[in-house]
Amino acid sequence: MNTTLFNLSGKRALVTGSSQGIGMALAQGLAAAGAQIVLNGRDAARLEAAAARITGAQTLAFDVTDHQAVRAAIDGFEAAHGPIDILVNNAGMQHRTPLQDFPAEMFEKLLQTNIASVFHVGQAVARHMIARGAGKIINIASVQTLLARPGIAPYTATKGAVANLTKGMATDWAQYGLNCNAIAPGYFDTPLNAALVADPEFSRWLEKRTPAGRWGKVEELQGACIFLASDAASFVNGHTLFVDGGITASL
Repeated sequence: MNTTLFNLSGKRALVTGSSQGIGMALAQGLAAAGAQIVLNGRDAARLEAAAARITGAQTLAFDVTDHQAVRAAIDGFEAAHGPIDILVNNAGMQHRTPLQDFPAEMFEKLLQTNIASVFHVGQAVARHMIARGAGKIINIASVQTLLARPGIAPYTATKGAVANLTKGMATDWAQYGLNCNAIAPGYFDTPLNAALVADPEFSRWLEKRTPAGRWGKVEELQGACIFLASDAASFVNGHTLFVDGGITASL
């Protein structure tokens, strides 16, 4: 087996929403495979603290929901530091309320944070990748791309949209040498799921519902991300890779 296919040395990866949780874990995994890391978030101080956890990491603070700010940040970074070869669109949020009571303003915020951001950052980075004829875009979807649970209908809608936008990116941009794919995590012990992790009843349900019988560990997402970011996935495009312990495969 040619393991050099998975070597990311000489590549630079931007991971949005990467000061903690899945974003930080993915950044650490890409770094271990040789990539230089650029961490993103809105809080510059938190980003600097996070960057101390990854040797040589750079930071780029901007709001992923602000189209003009995204464009300015990406264009400015490329001009000053060079190419972004790998983009991981990880920034996201959750809000749990029964659909009949779901606040309209939170619905709009979910749309902006979970799906509009993928368009804004994806387009800004892709313009440079297209000019170079190469690039890897990895969008973070969810088991809610395929499944629904009570109280999170708008989140489910956004994650379904992430998978379809990923297909659209691949359809438009594969001709320019870009690989655009998504990872759909199952239930992982992260800050976003803190309320569920702290609920013994939910954890018991999850352990019975998931064939693997447990919560996922964020490090278990790193291999999928390295694969999709590497030459090993050179003919993989428009795909959503579920890393979920089998929950979407089993009734």
